[in-house]
Amino acid sequence: NPKMKPFIFDQRNGIHIIDLSQTVKQLEAACDYLAGIVRNGGTVLFVGTKKQAQLAVKEAATACGQPFVTERWLGGTLTNLKTIRRSIKRLREIQRMEEDGSINAYVKQEQSSIRREAARIQKNIGGILDVDKIPDAMFVVDVKREHNAVAEARRLKVPLVAITDTNCDPTLVDYPIAGNDDAIRSVRLIIGTLAQAITQARAEYEAKYGRKAKEAEAEATTEAAPATPAEPAPAAAPVAG
Repeated sequence: NPKMKPFIFDQRNGIHIIDLSQTVKQLEAACDYLAGIVRNGGTVLFVGTKKQAQLAVKEAATACGQPFVTERWLGGTLTNLKTIRRSIKRLREIQRMEEDGSINAYVKQEQSSIRREAARIQKNIGGILDVDKIPDAMFVVDVKREHNAVAEARRLKVPLVAITDTNCDPTLVDYPIAGNDDAIRSVRLIIGTLAQAITQARAEYEAKYGRKAKEAEAEATTEAAPATPAEPAPAAAPVAG
């Protein structure tokens, strides 16, 4: 893509060589940005459905406590959250049926069908089961492959951070990171660095939030404590006659 020209160092045998000094600067900017979001209690959705990135995305997102999509991007994942929530509700229902044994009220063929349904939902949206609102930012491994996810994020004005290979349009992304999105080592290095920054920011947020919660609890306990009754004044000594 011609728009990636500023991030290309050289071209050899028809292969574009990315300027790594630019990549480092972009990665640092992306880390600072995502850390700032998480430090304030925000959420970052990780998206990477290409085979060579799935495991890396899942591991990194899980490690830093963020939601992820590594299977097929379902249309409306962001723009039609109601549909996704219905699927999540259905999965919870099936899980409860398994726990309380009520699934045994169905014949074996129906049980198998219900369990296949649960497995399909878990596979497709297992990484976003706890998402109850639009994420504060989204990280994408391959902008071209995840064009539907990118389009939904842009429509909802969700800030985008993404690895942008030489065939991508970096102007679609708020924080592009020039890199090879097909090389697993490159993908893992970038995702791992972002995950570390997010993990640190999350720890800072939780420490701050936990401290405030303890202070509020201590204050409430102090206010609720009954006032200590005043000690009676000592009796006056009798006056000698």
